[in-house]
Amino acid sequence: MEKYLKKIESVIKAGKYKDNWESLQQYRVPAWYEKVKFGIFIHWGVYSVPAFGSEWYSRNMYIQGSPEFEHHIKTYGPHKDFGYKDFIPMFRAEKFDPAQWAELFKRAGAQYVMPVAEHHDGFQMYDSELSDWCAAKMGPRRDVLGELSAECNKRGLINCASSHRVEHWFFMSHGKEFDSDIKEPLKRGDFYWPSMAEGDHHDLFSQPAPTDEYLSDWLCRCCEIVDKYRPKIIYFDWWIQHSAVKPYLKKFAAYYYNRAEEWGEEVVINYKHDAFEFGTAVVDIERGQFAEVKPYVWQTDTSVATNSWCYTEHNQYKTSTQIIRDMADIVSKNGRMLLNIGPRADGTIPDEDRNILFEIGEWLKVNGEAIYGAKLWRKSGEGPTKTTEGQFTDGTAKPYTAEDIRFTVNGGAIYAICLNMQGQNSVTIRSLADADASSKPNFHGIINSVSVLGHDPSPEWTRDGKGLKIVTKPVKTDKPVVFKIETD
Repeated sequence: MEKYLKKIESVIKAGKYKDNWESLQQYRVPAWYEKVKFGIFIHWGVYSVPAFGSEWYSRNMYIQGSPEFEHHIKTYGPHKDFGYKDFIPMFRAEKFDPAQWAELFKRAGAQYVMPVAEHHDGFQMYDSELSDWCAAKMGPRRDVLGELSAECNKRGLINCASSHRVEHWFFMSHGKEFDSDIKEPLKRGDFYWPSMAEGDHHDLFSQPAPTDEYLSDWLCRCCEIVDKYRPKIIYFDWWIQHSAVKPYLKKFAAYYYNRAEEWGEEVVINYKHDAFEFGTAVVDIERGQFAEVKPYVWQTDTSVATNSWCYTEHNQYKTSTQIIRDMADIVSKNGRMLLNIGPRADGTIPDEDRNILFEIGEWLKVNGEAIYGAKLWRKSGEGPTKTTEGQFTDGTAKPYTAEDIRFTVNGGAIYAICLNMQGQNSVTIRSLADADASSKPNFHGIINSVSVLGHDPSPEWTRDGKGLKIVTKPVKTDKPVVFKIETD
């Protein structure tokens, strides 16, 4: 680790970016990232073996009285005899086929792929030289991140990686409160190290704060992912906003941006909760979105299941329609969607996840020109249904109507995406009303033609002071319907 820390300092010293916010403000979001709109997130790891509760099983199984605690004792026995580490030999990934995964993601219409490289449990899904507790040396005995990255690269999918490591500081701490397999002394290199007391997650100065030893280890692990796999996007989960982490975040960003410059690449960091100074990386909202259009690019990360990010035997799934509607809303507001799936421990992807991806892919195959590379129109949308802003707000399907429309612009056309036109054969787009140029700003351009992607190439349409009225053949789909409005 000491050797790696010296390398990090050397790269920062020699590079354009220094480990301070003033220098990191030189960062500019790449043009390629502004164009991508849909990515795949993958939560897959040791927690996929118990497949109970959620990907937080490694924490919750040590909280006495929790459903995970009771389930663990009933299913596997006392924690002192069978702890979380004992799931690792059961995590064999015997049916993991990275080529098949990449083909699925390509068929789904995804543009980038974000495997979780290390989750809160501390098990690395790649070949690490910094720890033996990794998939290349235990469990699957395969470089999962490396193999999947190679297959995605063959298919033109952008390779990414996420780190949730920082929360490992406290994640296993409750195992010290009773007779379990988590026992002192713990030292760096141990799987359960450091298992420190869990404080208030929202307190930026909570104690005990992560130590220099722990955060140096965190920094090296993150930089190792950068050097070994060269991901175009690095995603960080929450808790990196803690005050103790800030100096290390700056070092990581400077190192990553400088290494990318060496490689002739442009890269992105996703973050939450104002962990980074605004403008030095890209904002992400977990399971939510913005209510209004933003002048800066941003991302939503969400999942096909509402109850868990990983596979569990009782996942509660969204519909593909709900996800596509949210995608249209997000893209119209300058965002992009990172959609999570949860494979089983053996490496197979559940039918529910696969079918959702297939249906999204079929919709994008027809309507992708309104999404891929799309830019903002003068307004993001119209209609009565309001978006609740903030994280953890997308668990319930929104009651969209035929009046709820989202706008994008691409290739000389305006795209009006009607979020729910099922059973309707007409729609009025009020934002395209034929208004006098002396009135308040509206669209005063010339409409040459209107078509309905995948449905009706020549609908009837008229335009007056109330809006652009389009009459189509009856629409049977519950998925968003896209009107292509070619202008002059």
